[in-house]
Amino acid sequence: MRRSDGHLMVVDDDREIRDLLSRFLSGHGYRVTTAADSTEMRRALADRTFDLVILDLMLPGEDGLSICRSLRSTSDIPIIMLTVIGDETDRITGFESGADDYIAKPFSPQELLVRIRAVLRRTASAPFSAGVRHDYVAHFDNWKLDRRKRKLTSLDGTLVDLSSTEFDLLTVFAEHPQRTLSRDQLLDLSCGRKEVAFDRSIDMQVSRIRQKIEEDPKHPTLIQTVRGGGYYFSAEVSYSETSAA
Repeated sequence: MRRSDGHLMVVDDDREIRDLLSRFLSGHGYRVTTAADSTEMRRALADRTFDLVILDLMLPGEDGLSICRSLRSTSDIPIIMLTVIGDETDRITGFESGADDYIAKPFSPQELLVRIRAVLRRTASAPFSAGVRHDYVAHFDNWKLDRRKRKLTSLDGTLVDLSSTEFDLLTVFAEHPQRTLSRDQLLDLSCGRKEVAFDRSIDMQVSRIRQKIEEDPKHPTLIQTVRGGGYYFSAEVSYSETSAA
């Protein structure tokens, strides 16, 4: 019997699409559960654990954007949005609602499969499971990064002023220590490409973070540049639970 590569949920009110994706994805090693609307989806989520949700934007009753925001408020489960709407504004709206990727109908099942695998690779590479809230404190070098409180402090308690994008990027580094991450990976992991961004925006953010955490920003040791590869976070990182206070 073939090993399952993961359990996927397909939420779409079009039965033909549900059946097509169920057959296709099952044929590529995935377990697949389908739902026609938010009620069926939530019933399935209450009973089983899923690795990724494929979610149609246009659904009867509660729409996909509302469902996406609701899922994201309680879970980090990966979400790929399906929609007949393909313009840039709607893609950005989908990402801002918490989607990890976006594909417009009509689409190739093969392309969707590639996107599913890419999203699952990204989420599996983090030291925290999808579906688990990332409330923790990361300890590295002389710093403490509290994800829930969104604060970076030195060991003596000095608070460092980070912008929201700087905090998100530093969080990605803290969750992927001693690994080379490309600029594309950093864009995906820090904001899910929910912003219209360019590779060089990562370079600018890294430069700003270095100014705040490196002893010598001109010769950084924590966030190192990998020529042609991206960036490498050299610190050893440990994790603890965040305090409620």
